[in-house]
Amino acid sequence: MSAAGSGDVRREVIKLIAFIAFLVVALLVYFAGLGQRAIFLLTTSDPAYDTLVFKAVGIGVLILPFVGVWALASTLRAAWDHQRLARRMHEEGRELDTSDLPRRPSGRIEKAAADQLFEKVKAEFEADPDNWRTNYRAARAYDYAGDRTRAREMMRRAVELERVERATQA
Repeated sequence: MSAAGSGDVRREVIKLIAFIAFLVVALLVYFAGLGQRAIFLLTTSDPAYDTLVFKAVGIGVLILPFVGVWALASTLRAAWDHQRLARRMHEEGRELDTSDLPRRPSGRIEKAAADQLFEKVKAEFEADPDNWRTNYRAARAYDYAGDRTRAREMMRRAVELERVERATQA
């Protein structure tokens, strides 16, 4: 890759990180606002809001920021884990090469080609199911084939197997 190409990629990564940071801050501000509303509903002595219904709504609204923070943290943790695995696969030269596969106008790989790629990767996985690399490749192949549920399941398994590998090497 040329130096100019590397700079373009770096700029795109910085833009993406800035956008994610903006979204995280916006969500945290939103969660703080929800928390304030919940506290108001729970602690107000205003007769218009001092009813059992408003107290119940206040409890419900108070739960939302906690659920939101948990979902945000889980999503970010999964993204970091997946990125770590992708980086390791790239460094090891084990990424799935999809550059020559036919694509739809949307950019997605055509179904028949994705299914063929999946069958190849499935054979690798079946030969070594306890290796995080084959699980990662299977997750990517499931994703290309359009099976998001199995892709997420395989990626979670790959993350856990890679974590165990790192712990045993430390």
